[in-house]
Amino acid sequence: MSTVSESRAPAAESAERWSSIAVLALSTFLVVTAEMMPVGVLTPMSEGLRISAGTTGFSLAVTGVVAALVAPFVPRVIGLLDRRRVLVAAAFLLAAGNLITAVAQGFAVLALGRVVVGIAMATVWALAVALVTRLVSARRAGLAVSMVVSGVAVASVLGVPLGTALGDIAGWRSAFGALGLAGLVLAAGLRMVLPALPAQLEAGVTARSGSLLAIPAVRRGLVAVTLVVTAHFAAYTYVRPTLEEVSGVHGAGISVLLLVYGLCGIVANFVAGAAAARRVRWTLLVLAIGIAAALVVLPLLGTTPVGAAAVLVLWGLSYGGVSVCSQLWAVQAAPDRREAVSGLYVGAFTGSIALGSFAGGVILDGAGLSVLLWGSAGVAALAALATVSGGAERAPGSPQ
Repeated sequence: MSTVSESRAPAAESAERWSSIAVLALSTFLVVTAEMMPVGVLTPMSEGLRISAGTTGFSLAVTGVVAALVAPFVPRVIGLLDRRRVLVAAAFLLAAGNLITAVAQGFAVLALGRVVVGIAMATVWALAVALVTRLVSARRAGLAVSMVVSGVAVASVLGVPLGTALGDIAGWRSAFGALGLAGLVLAAGLRMVLPALPAQLEAGVTARSGSLLAIPAVRRGLVAVTLVVTAHFAAYTYVRPTLEEVSGVHGAGISVLLLVYGLCGIVANFVAGAAAARRVRWTLLVLAIGIAAALVVLPLLGTTPVGAAAVLVLWGLSYGGVSVCSQLWAVQAAPDRREAVSGLYVGAFTGSIALGSFAGGVILDGAGLSVLLWGSAGVAALAALATVSGGAERAPGSPQ
């Protein structure tokens, strides 16, 4: 197995390098599928654990809080360890967390499983994007990053819908059991396919890491990303009961609608990635407006399965590009400190998932679905405003 010791791989990438990128994309696919699986099986999971839908949705908040707290410190904690070994260990943790979830009989054990998943997710996301730029030349780095981040959208297309279908057929526990087995397969794949990836400590990871917040573009991006992700997950965590109540769709119909949403997300990932490479601020602005619009029109136009599908097309096309925009904003804001800024943004992103799912559960249980959708739309609108604020502070090389 070869070793990657330079900051960039040679310009002529080998098939081995792109195989490594593919297995990193599989890593992000599985961690996001594991993170989001409660969305697809929320109703049967809630019934099986004898807890409310809002409380069940809090399991996403558990995962997000843990990932948010862990991700910024991953580079420091793992120190000089080979990154391939760290990712293999993360895959084993992912398998363990899903298996714990599968056997849970109440919220306490469920939360434990989600904590373990959160640690695995934080490790994968803190390293994957930073490492992928070591595997290809600078000319191909943008495409490589888009491929790795596409695991988010593919999880919506394949992971969550397939898990939802499996849960409807064989029970929600089978969905998490299958994810546990997939984590073991991932560990083997990472060990066999990835080259050795020795540590390359960046100057900004240690003493200067706190100064990242002194960069205006970093601060602005964190605000915008935090708001748009919070808005999305406050509503999307409860998309199954929302569709059941508003559209009258149940069972297999939910899987179909989530598949439509996910397919649009894959398209958006690559389209938005290409656009964000040139104009990341304006791309994120358009996406935030799209999310706000989808949440506003869902209770108005989503009263039939066809109407719900149309709204989910807009929602998927809007949110599908947020992850790649977040990563590109981060590396454009601090291009010389990729690991440090990636960890910071991963922490903000996953913390926003936790905040959104938690707040959404509180609002859903306390004030109802209508308030949840309108409130989430309002937060998305604030995210849109944040992307265009502070234009006078822009420095050369900052996100445009």
